[in-house]
Amino acid sequence: MGAQMRVYRQRIRSVQATKKITRAMELIAASRVVKARQRVVESGPYTHALTKALSALALYSDEAHALTTEKSEVKRAAVLVIAGDRGLSGGYNSSVIKESESLISRLKSEGKEVVVYLCGQRAVNFYKFRRRPYAAEWSGFSDAPQFAHAVEIGDRLIHDFTVEIEGGPDEVHIVYTRFRSMVTQEPRVLRLVPVEVVSGQAAPEAGDILPLYSFEPSVEEVLDQLLPKYIHNRIYTCLLGSAASQLAAQQRAMKSATDNADALIKTYTRLANQARQAEITQEISEIVGGANALASA
Repeated sequence: MGAQMRVYRQRIRSVQATKKITRAMELIAASRVVKARQRVVESGPYTHALTKALSALALYSDEAHALTTEKSEVKRAAVLVIAGDRGLSGGYNSSVIKESESLISRLKSEGKEVVVYLCGQRAVNFYKFRRRPYAAEWSGFSDAPQFAHAVEIGDRLIHDFTVEIEGGPDEVHIVYTRFRSMVTQEPRVLRLVPVEVVSGQAAPEAGDILPLYSFEPSVEEVLDQLLPKYIHNRIYTCLLGSAASQLAAQQRAMKSATDNADALIKTYTRLANQARQAEITQEISEIVGGANALASA
């Protein structure tokens, strides 16, 4: 009985130490997710306005640009997968990787060659462990991305998309996690380029006055300056949404781990008390038996 009690007490101490870690991680995630949510909210209006303006240009302008014009035959597609650098965040990483696998399978079924770009150490480890090829990787900033990181990723994608030699992708997709609330985060697929017309831009009816655009110095030069800004801000918004989703998922996972640790401590404490009570009962029984034996003698 004494050995059993020592085992239970050792397990209780071990679970208590784990509980301190999970509780600390829960508090850290809870404090950081507030700022992450604020950054998502602040970055949304500018990106949405820029997307709407480019959508209108694509709808009403006859200018053909490499980043806005769909190719007649799509042979290669690039997929940027945005995951986290660390685990302990529930199903956050697995859900976005699963969504990317579904997208890659669909693109391959359409006869397209897929080139993968990875953002986040978990996605990199997933591909390295399975020895799958990928074009580029970025990591180390999944929980606190900066605009410079989005510029670095966007410049690489723009360079590969607009490359003149054979081998550049014909379209680029982003797989990231959209932050909707502290409870709901959903993996999502976004086609980055060619720029898609935003839903809600209805075709003009007869008699409607179409918007007029005046470009200085030229349409091509304006689009050359505007489209990279759109791509950088779009990637930055995806990075911010993924960061907020990761922190929210981590907070929920650590809270669940802390609650499970509390339940486990209660269980082990009850078992230890039962073992101690059984030991006391056995000692009392031995004392009573010995006293009865002496009395009978």
